[in-house]
Amino acid sequence: MNLCVVGLQWGDEGKGKVVDILAEKADIVCRYSGGANAGHTVIVGDTKFALHLMPSGAVRPQTICVIANGVVVDPAVLLEEMADLEQKGLSLKGRLYISHCAHVVLDYHKLEDRLREESLGAGKIGTTARGIGPCYADKAGRSYALRMADLLDISVLKPKLQNIIDYKNKLFSTLYNTRLIQVDEIYQKCLDYNKKLSPYICNTTEFLHGAIGQGKTILFEGAQGSLLDIDHGTFPFVTSSSVSALGLGSGCGVPPQKVQRFIGVVKAYTTRVGSGPFPTEQDNEIGWHIRDKGHEYGTTTGRPRRCGWFDAVAVRYSVAIGGINEIAMMHLDTLAGLEELKICQTYEIDGRQTSFFTADAGQLAKVNCVYQTVPGWKEELDETNRFDDLPAAARNYVKTVEQIVGVPIKMIGIGPRRTQVIYR
Repeated sequence: MNLCVVGLQWGDEGKGKVVDILAEKADIVCRYSGGANAGHTVIVGDTKFALHLMPSGAVRPQTICVIANGVVVDPAVLLEEMADLEQKGLSLKGRLYISHCAHVVLDYHKLEDRLREESLGAGKIGTTARGIGPCYADKAGRSYALRMADLLDISVLKPKLQNIIDYKNKLFSTLYNTRLIQVDEIYQKCLDYNKKLSPYICNTTEFLHGAIGQGKTILFEGAQGSLLDIDHGTFPFVTSSSVSALGLGSGCGVPPQKVQRFIGVVKAYTTRVGSGPFPTEQDNEIGWHIRDKGHEYGTTTGRPRRCGWFDAVAVRYSVAIGGINEIAMMHLDTLAGLEELKICQTYEIDGRQTSFFTADAGQLAKVNCVYQTVPGWKEELDETNRFDDLPAAARNYVKTVEQIVGVPIKMIGIGPRRTQVIYR
């Protein structure tokens, strides 16, 4: 049985922990979207892993890891992650496969990302400045793109880089009056990437279909969250790839018919990093309480996350577009100590009520939330083992969310460790 795990909110839902747990029974974990702008945290015992490009299954020593064609790969970040895993006793030899069709993020992408964001001033999008957007833009433009396969062919690598960097330097000097990029500097880095990454680069689509034919269990891992999807998220305050479950097919070459379980991950509340509309945001003592208790700071950027009540309208939408058939709710323990909790069950926009999410940022900024209020609880949950042992108010909260969203909540996170999960 193959499965896909995706976030259903604006990212940071706890996908890393869920993938790590489910990877115990998977042969392969495949990352199919995003880049080093993603941050998936896994805690094993006293060891914390902060992963950006590596699939979260990498912390399982027997699990095969695939970085598929839909991912944009920053080789510098990837090599750092590989070295960190090796240092912690997790060898990747023979168990890491990188798509030859994945596009490469280089220094000029990061510079372009930063310059473009700075030029927007107050209208900035809130990018992580990791070069992800410019790399995907080059992928779509085709003429100035570099893929992992290009790192393998040294004879054509430098002419390709020269053509790309000549164009980028014209762009940067004209629009931003900034320093020029030296092709030799980038070329030398690419030679190093060739030396260190060549053994791992292959046709991952062929590999995945071969594994399916052999009856292997594959866990497909999304990045960010469905509301940041380039097509179905709150554009333009989104990421640059299809990070919902809809991106699985194009991101790795495996059709969704080959996947039996689609698991959506949510927090028991809602968070967002960067700019963009956020209907249930609580920029007050409640939001600050959630941020501090939940340690809501970005894995990738360290930025404080915006926090608010659970938005069931948004999650229902992500469930609908992704064909989600079960939910994992993380961070239920964070809500302990609040006297009452609110769940947004419908929107009111220009005096009209709707239960269907709008991905139009302008419309979303006008939303008034219609809340259902339920009692909170004071008890800490981190040592609870069974659903029936949770405080009555906590059980009621989970059941209420489940009823409004319309999909069963099968896993409940009550702390950062692997063991701090309740199964229903």
